[in-house]
Formats: sequence, C-alpha cells, structure tokens
Amino acid sequence: MLTEERHFTILNFLKEKEIVKIQELTDATGASESTIRRDLTDLEDAGLLRRVHGGAAKVSRKRIEPTMNEKSSRFSEEKRAAGRLAASLIENDDCIFIDAGTTTLALIPYIQAKNIIAVTNGFDHLRLLVEKGIQAYGTGGMLKQSTQAFTGTGAVHGLQQYWFDKAFLGVNGIHLKAGYTTPDPEEAAVKREALKRAQQPYVLADASKFQESTFTHIADLKEAVIITGKIPEKTRKIFEQATDIKEALS
Repeated sequence: MLTEERHFTILNFLKEKEIVKIQELTDATGASESTIRRDLTDLEDAGLLRRVHGGAAKVSRKRIEPTMNEKSSRFSEEKRAAGRLAASLIENDDCIFIDAGTTTLALIPYIQAKNIIAVTNGFDHLRLLVEKGIQAYGTGGMLKQSTQAFTGTGAVHGLQQYWFDKAFLGVNGIHLKAGYTTPDPEEAAVKREALKRAQQPYVLADASKFQESTFTHIADLKEAVIITGKIPEKTRKIFEQATDIKEALS
C-alpha cells in the first residue's frame, strides 16, 4: 500500500472512532509497526491527528469551545499545580492580567503577594479576586455565556489603558507550527492585546493542550513562557526547544 493510501486509511479510521490503535492500523494496511509509527508522526506534524500511547487520536474540532463546566472537570489536579506555580511568580506590588479560563482561575486561591492590582476578563475570576481582597478591575466587553469571558472590542479597548508586570493567559491549543490558539477570534484578540501589554507573559495549560491547534492564532510559542502541570517527558523535550517551560512536578 502506498504512503498516501495508508494515510487515507488512518484518517478514515479516525472518522469512525476517537482513538485508533497501532495494531488496528497494521492489520488494515499490512504495513509494519515502524511504518505506521512514521505515518502517524507525519500526520501529526501536518496537524491531522494527535499521537497517544499505542496509537492516535482525533484532533479537536477547530471551532468548538468547551463550556466552563466541561473544562473545570478535566485535569483538575494538573490545573491546580500549574496555578500554584503561577501564583508563586507574582510579587508584591505587581500589576497583573488574569485571563478567563479554568486553568487561570486555579491560580487565584494561591496568590500570596501583597498590594497587587489585577485586571481580568473572567466573570468568575473577578468575583474570586474581590472575595480574596485583591484590588481588581474588569475589562468590560460582551460576556460570552459558554466561557464566562468578557470579549469583543469592548474588552480590547478596556485593556488598552493598562500595562502589566505579568499576564497569565489561557489557551486551547499549543502547537509547534500553529503556536498558541483558541477557537474564538474575539477571545484571541483579547489574549493578544494582554500579551503585548505585559513585561512577562505566561501561558497556563494542562497536558491536553499540547499538540493541539484550534481556529484562531494568538501568538507564536516564543512570545510567552508556558506554565503547566506534569507533562510527558517527550512532550516537554519537543516544546522546550521552542519556548521556556515551567513544569509543576506536584
């Protein structure tokens, strides 16, 4: 079977199921395991699938945005670890931006720095910051129901009056070629504006965001430092060639 035919067969398998095993593909194509592994690597590099242990998985649909409730139940321990590490980087008297999202929300309970000012486009984030006694400002803008994020030109204009010591951003995808991405162009515009207004921009992400890309480009990988929970060694080695990574080991 030719390479193109194998690739077509692999992608057809992934149309039918979320994950396909290498053994299934060797049986279907008659190719060796090493050949299938090379095919999966080529298809992953093209952004058409995601390698997983023992096989491959579908890449996420480019414009689908999970709700806050859906995201909050995923990788919760890793998000708390990343949040704890991110909070430890905040210093007394800092002015910071905290993006909407469940991973960035996880950093707020761990903030210990004194006399800080926080700006956020997250509805839940604003409430939690106020409850913690932190001086907080909302960006304004349209509140997006599914993600509880303030978006649109109002949020971008709201950000343009501030400059930040540090910004903590959430993303939906971290990909070597696509960079940092999110499904919604209006949310991407807010993230992009916050990133360029921060002396030290950080992206908070759990392991599921790596090797994923969604509809809208935010920035190249080198433009921010990644803060994450525990990720596979192979993933860390691949991405630390493109940008700095701070990994929370517990």
